[in-house]
Amino acid sequence: MNPEEDTEWNDILRKHGILPQQIKITQNDIYDSAVEKAQEDESKRLENLDLDGLDELEDEEDDQILEFYRKQRMAEMQAQLDKEKFGEMIQISEPDYKREVTEASSDCWIVVHLFRDSIPECKLMNRHLAELAQQYRATKFVKIISVECIHNYPDSNLPTLLVYGNGDMRSQLVRLDRFGGMRTKRKDIEKYLLDLGAVDKSLRRSLPNEQQDSGSESDEERDGKHSAYFDLSKNPH
Repeated sequence: MNPEEDTEWNDILRKHGILPQQIKITQNDIYDSAVEKAQEDESKRLENLDLDGLDELEDEEDDQILEFYRKQRMAEMQAQLDKEKFGEMIQISEPDYKREVTEASSDCWIVVHLFRDSIPECKLMNRHLAELAQQYRATKFVKIISVECIHNYPDSNLPTLLVYGNGDMRSQLVRLDRFGGMRTKRKDIEKYLLDLGAVDKSLRRSLPNEQQDSGSESDEERDGKHSAYFDLSKNPH
């Protein structure tokens, strides 16, 4: 009879104390033993080091920690660069719309300006958007001549902003009446986009020689103004 065999008879003998209980070693036991052995070896190694050896080891560990954080920071910076890939407003035409706006909006927020060069408010909006494009480089800013985007779109509704995100149009801004027309400031458009979530304030960059816009209308004055809205319930193109 082999007392180490795992048989029914041996189990009965163990139950009555005739044979000693069988010791079963699990994978966890093996792992714990290996960890304990490694800790003992490391402890002995440290005990045998003199002061110079300990100082050198400390320097090596500091370097490892610094290298870890350096790589982590580089990965974070690269991820931010991958996200902030725009930085300027571009003009598109009708054939580009599906690719540059509708499809691309699945990956990022897109601000589309419907404009005509002959309208002063459109020129003002283009200037503000061009600056915002430099400040918020993770958001795509494009402009398109109004009638190329929506055929027969009335000039009386310009400028118009269409804001896309997650593959769909999320908001529209028709005219600048609510901001005071030609008195509209860049910060007015910026706040509108921030409220929508179309731009990320944490990624905002300063413009060269940036100056705060001076003067603004009171809330009462703005609340008394209303924008004219054209039916844009269906996405263009």
